[in-house]
Amino acid sequence: MELRNEKEKVSFIIGEDIGNSFLREGYDLDIDIMMEAMRLASEGKCPQLLKEEEKNSIMQKWQTEMQDKKQARQKQEGLKAREEGALFMKANINKEGIKQTPSGLQYEVLIEGNGKKPLASDVVNVHYHGTLLNGDVFDSSVLRNEAVSFPLNQVIKGWTEGLQLMNVGSKYKFYIPADLAYGDASVGIIPSGSTLIFEVELLDVN
Repeated sequence: MELRNEKEKVSFIIGEDIGNSFLREGYDLDIDIMMEAMRLASEGKCPQLLKEEEKNSIMQKWQTEMQDKKQARQKQEGLKAREEGALFMKANINKEGIKQTPSGLQYEVLIEGNGKKPLASDVVNVHYHGTLLNGDVFDSSVLRNEAVSFPLNQVIKGWTEGLQLMNVGSKYKFYIPADLAYGDASVGIIPSGSTLIFEVELLDVN
């Protein structure tokens, strides 16, 4: 395929974006019929093959089916991610310098500061770098070069617990199991059931 002008480039970008969303959501569609319907509709020539009431009924049923499939897929992915996380945590606790709290949170002290410790009700100012077990970065104030402030009781359980272990000036590495993170919810690029790894530097407590 050769993109010869701006119109073709824009068309390709839009088509690629739509196709990626179909793949991501697991949509099972007849692409040829969809493309023909798009072409006819864009020309104002699309035949009325279905009544509005029938369209609504079909789409409601299809959306329900897609949601059920998505939930089933997330459940399977979550089970796999939880198994991988459990194996990782079991091996990780045997590494030098790794400590574990009764909740299952594991942490490693990279730098020990000497400032005050936050309470769950405090607002903290931090730099952090979050990755999945495979090393994929899902969020990082470090890469954005912009520290973040937030109430400590309004984040995931692993953060609320872990940062209360830290003094201002400290830098810890946290290994957070799914039940202390997002559980079986899929958040952004974080799959359901994921164990998360964070490097966190506590800059200040307000």
